[in-house]
Amino acid sequence: MFSEDKRIKMLSFTGSPLIGWKLKNTCGDKKIALELGGNAGVIIDDTVSNDVNDEKFKTMIQRLTFGSFFYAGQTCISVQKIFLHDNIYETVKSELIRECEKLNNNIGDPTDQKTLLGPLIDVGSANRIKSWIDEAVNDNANLLVGGSMINDNIIQATILENVSHNCNVWDKEIFGPVISLERFSDFETVINTANQTEFGLQTGLYTNDLKRAFYAYDNLECGGVVINDVSTTRIDSQPYGGIKKSGIGREGLKYAFEEFTEIKTLLLRDLKLN
Repeated sequence: MFSEDKRIKMLSFTGSPLIGWKLKNTCGDKKIALELGGNAGVIIDDTVSNDVNDEKFKTMIQRLTFGSFFYAGQTCISVQKIFLHDNIYETVKSELIRECEKLNNNIGDPTDQKTLLGPLIDVGSANRIKSWIDEAVNDNANLLVGGSMINDNIIQATILENVSHNCNVWDKEIFGPVISLERFSDFETVINTANQTEFGLQTGLYTNDLKRAFYAYDNLECGGVVINDVSTTRIDSQPYGGIKKSGIGREGLKYAFEEFTEIKTLLLRDLKLN
């Protein structure tokens, strides 16, 4: 295996935590960088407008829809949880349900330009996600929209609320088109709630309060905090990576070079230049 070959000085792996941490245990003294997925949340506080005619509000709903269902949720920074302040909860919920219904009316072949929501990678993934949705509903979660399997490997865009934190759709990386909504009233408390996951890749925060933005940056346990956008945001120049079970090391142009570099020091004393 590459992880055991002495000629290879470093291993970089993107995939599941199960495989990633096994590889780390076999690497011995070689360096390793791991990007192992996430369970991303977005927090929307009470400083955000709930006027559905406001352009910023419309953009936020578009970004939440994109971040939750882009590639049918099959990205490691896909939005999986949305924490909504009591003052904005019902308005955002209604708008997201409306957007999900649009997606669910345009499900199918991703090569068809009319398709808005395509398939999962395989039938096994679809069956797993469907079983996680059913588990949550059986544990008293409210199914607001979606929840059905279309064909063998397509799951409808799905929104749940009142999800038990012990359910897989909340606790694990779902890697599919499913989001869970949760209310909050206190900002510091919701930061702590967002941290209650074994993953730590990226978190989004919508706020108009600069102090809250920096409080979130200081206290959220993740590799990246995105202010006034969704967690599903990445540019090549940023240091990209996570903490906890999301991995170790950083990607991104400069930072990937640093990961693959062994720093070597040269100290000169009493040597004249010729």
